[in-house]
Amino acid sequence: MNVYAYASPLGVLTLSARDEHLVGLHLPGSSDPAPAGDAQRTGVLARACEQLDGYFAGTRTAFELPLAPEGTPFQQAVWRALCDVPYGETCSYGAIARAVGKPLASRAVGMANNRNPIAIIIPCHRVVGASGTLVGYGGGMPAKKYLLGLEQRHLPFTLR
Repeated sequence: MNVYAYASPLGVLTLSARDEHLVGLHLPGSSDPAPAGDAQRTGVLARACEQLDGYFAGTRTAFELPLAPEGTPFQQAVWRALCDVPYGETCSYGAIARAVGKPLASRAVGMANNRNPIAIIIPCHRVVGASGTLVGYGGGMPAKKYLLGLEQRHLPFTLR
């Protein structure tokens, strides 16, 4: 596994790749793998860093990377559904539960969300409580508020 430390506005993110697939993006303070010595920013890690640069600059609204998160079939389904939540928008745990065909599984969706190994790129920060309130985030509430605010500031202007 290749591990790289990426300096972001949130602090150092730890990116992990295996076989040219991104398998991890961990926020500061997580107990996930520490960057290895002089890991090189090549291949999928280089593309991930470039796309993260664009995301944090407000010029990229979607990621185009080969992902390989490890998890149960249910977690995989939840993570795929998270990728369908548009940039700058939010949805509830219940909406994700309905999207994966398990309408009574809001708590299980929350647990899958909490175990998301590729934060930001698999946008678990876009999930909010049923009333629209901000609730838990593995990277902490300040990080969740930052990411949602970043996306709101950079939404394309549209007439309604």
